[in-house]
Amino acid sequence: MLEKLFKLKENQTSLKQEVVAGLTTFLTMAYIIFVNPMMLADAGMDHGAVFVATCLAAAIGCLIMGIIANYPIALAPGMGLNAFFTYTVVGEMGYSWETALGAVFLSGVCFLILSLVRIREWIINSIPLSLRIGIAAGIGLFLALIGLKSAGIVVANPDTLVTMGDVTAFPAVMAAVGFFLIIAMVNRGMRSAVIVSILAVTGLGLAFGEIQYQGLVSMPPSVMPTFMKMDLSGVFEISMLSVVFAFLFVDLFDTSGTLVAVAQRGGFLDDKGKMPRLNRALTADSTATIAGAMLGTSTTTSYIESTAGVSAGGRTGLTAVVVGLLFLGSLFISPLAGMVPAYATAGTLFYVAILMMSGLVHVEWEDITEAAPVVVVCLLMPLTFSIATGIAMGFIAYAMIKLMSGRYRDLRPGVVILALLFIAKFVYS
Repeated sequence: MLEKLFKLKENQTSLKQEVVAGLTTFLTMAYIIFVNPMMLADAGMDHGAVFVATCLAAAIGCLIMGIIANYPIALAPGMGLNAFFTYTVVGEMGYSWETALGAVFLSGVCFLILSLVRIREWIINSIPLSLRIGIAAGIGLFLALIGLKSAGIVVANPDTLVTMGDVTAFPAVMAAVGFFLIIAMVNRGMRSAVIVSILAVTGLGLAFGEIQYQGLVSMPPSVMPTFMKMDLSGVFEISMLSVVFAFLFVDLFDTSGTLVAVAQRGGFLDDKGKMPRLNRALTADSTATIAGAMLGTSTTTSYIESTAGVSAGGRTGLTAVVVGLLFLGSLFISPLAGMVPAYATAGTLFYVAILMMSGLVHVEWEDITEAAPVVVVCLLMPLTFSIATGIAMGFIAYAMIKLMSGRYRDLRPGVVILALLFIAKFVYS
């Protein structure tokens, strides 16, 4: 059955090789089990229910990707998009988390339609590479700020906006220890560095009496506090449509970039440099987002950590299926997830920021009209504490700089249209 479904021999792999690859991928991305519930709890959602929704959404996405698309690519609720959900849509814009889930659901439906009618390429090609890089890096800086804030390393100041907190306090010290552990282990080639760091810092919190022991294993909490609680009634407001677009936009480019990177690493591209069964992979991604919104979590997307599994020998969808089954097994460790403090995941957010900012090396820094919009996006996302604002100002800056520099031929219709829409949003909101 496995041979018929995944074509193991044709892809020069084996059951053992795929299982090892799946375990490797899971260990590199299992941190989301602890980080996602903590982030969405800040939006007022039930921690236990989001924990279950996270595991189930990841499992559904991985199983669909593995069985339908036959790629060793794992999915789970995405970093950055969960921060946008909590701190921008709910925190800054004041929408309820139910309405935010409705926006995630609608963005998933739109993504599915775009995947089926095959106009995704036109959308991606219409957005300049520099803006795509800048958005990823800006989200990375935004996550870094969240991590520093949750650890108490950066605090508010009425005179200077922000300042350094008490770096000798236990949370700040533990956050730094967690970050240093991750970097040291990654440098030594440990693919489970992130999850080991989270568990190690949580263990230190227990040892010093900062955390109360709640057990390790139990039956999963109820998902009912978030299941089918999405509110679609407020999604079609003018101001909310930009939120739906932001969810769709970030997921679209994040997924496309991840799929291409994993395909290149695994040698899955054809002679023309294209990825076979691409629409199936995109359909799996969008379907997982829809299912995740129904369960009660932010956007589910493909994970770049899948390259770890590919490097370990993963060649077929069986790798993704193994990851999905491990996420299902994780449903029974909810007490452990509930014990993980914010400072234990702060180092993880900082590490993820490093990964997301690495693309800045590909920016054409010698071309000021390309570099300036990147800096605008990177700075305004964390400083306005809003991913949506950073994206909007990036598009406006790109269009205005090109126009005023006489480089209007560099402008594509999609960029101009989006810039005008964002300007209208700021004027009339």
